[in-house]
Amino acid sequence: MPRRTRSALVLRHVAFEDLGLLAPILHDLGWNAAYCDAATQDLGDPSIEQADLLVALGGPIGVYETDRFPFLLKEIALLERRLAKDRPTLGICLGPQLMAKALGSRVFPGLAKEIGWGRVQLTADGRASSLRPLADEDAVVLHWHGDTFDLPDGAVRLASNASYENQAFAYGERSMALQFHVEVDPQRLEEWYVGHAVELSAAGVSVPDLRTRTAAVASQLRLQAARIFKKWLQHVA
Repeated sequence: MPRRTRSALVLRHVAFEDLGLLAPILHDLGWNAAYCDAATQDLGDPSIEQADLLVALGGPIGVYETDRFPFLLKEIALLERRLAKDRPTLGICLGPQLMAKALGSRVFPGLAKEIGWGRVQLTADGRASSLRPLADEDAVVLHWHGDTFDLPDGAVRLASNASYENQAFAYGERSMALQFHVEVDPQRLEEWYVGHAVELSAAGVSVPDLRTRTAAVASQLRLQAARIFKKWLQHVA
């Protein structure tokens, strides 16, 4: 086993939206991963800003809701400092929206909720990146968002689809933002169905249909996540 000498600090917004399939990948590559609950813990702790890797996960709130959730201002400021220093940073779902805001871009509600399994189309830069496996014919990702953002100045678009132009971007040499989920563990999605029951109902999404579709793609997700994240982590390390 490799020596675990590198630190990964994970900003979590709801308990069930965690590292998922990314957790064992980090472990196998020698990263110590620790969670920080963004809404309740001290985001000014030096260990967060100095972590070798910062991961900002998803959550059912909007970046623009700072009056309701003031901790978002501290989280955005933290990401701004890390991105300015080109320190390894990964955003997933809410994470890319926070990163876009930290880079000076507008974050706003999209035209419609996008929830369910589907594809993304990689740009030329995306095909040259660690996201290359998503160009495979059977590749799928989990979409679960209703907000979007303008592509930040200096960022490179990696993926789009018909509903949302900015599905993934890279910034600098060591930061990547994924609006979709490739880290989600299909065995843990039952917690999402419960935790997001009100959102799913309001969006008209059938939980039984989503469960059936998850079962159909579950077998390929672990390998897909490993191919993407191992390449990216080896690059930023």
